[in-house]
Amino acid sequence: SDILPHATSTRIIAGFWWFFTLIVISSYTANLAAFLTVARMVAPIENAEDLAKQTKIKYGSIQGGSTTAFFEESNFSTYKRMWQFMSSQKGLLMNNTVEAIKRVKREEYAFLLESTMNEYYTQRDCELMQVGGLLDSKGYGIGLPEGEKIV
Repeated sequence: SDILPHATSTRIIAGFWWFFTLIVISSYTANLAAFLTVARMVAPIENAEDLAKQTKIKYGSIQGGSTTAFFEESNFSTYKRMWQFMSSQKGLLMNNTVEAIKRVKREEYAFLLESTMNEYYTQRDCELMQVGGLLDSKGYGIGLPEGEKIV
């Protein structure tokens, strides 16, 4: 027919054009399919206030730990409300961190712990994520004898 290219160079250019078009359409289709089928990792909780306002996701800390003491002794209304929730329901305060992390993976449970430990576990396990900022800030110090040459 008159529409088809007759020269070899024109046929080569047309072939490259159709190949390029095929690649672009395939890439677009693949990205669209991935976008529509992959569930996005969206945190329904962004901070402590969000956690305190809801009851669907249970939360707790280590029984007898410093985080538990922080909530128990806090004068801030949000943290008081969180402590009332944690202490009123049996089983929300965990015995150890490993047990708590297993529970986080198994059910809708948020584990409250010190930021250093939280960063340690979230960097080593892709199933975990840290949500929100620090609730409180404490510094660390190392005691040494006076006149120590290490300093």
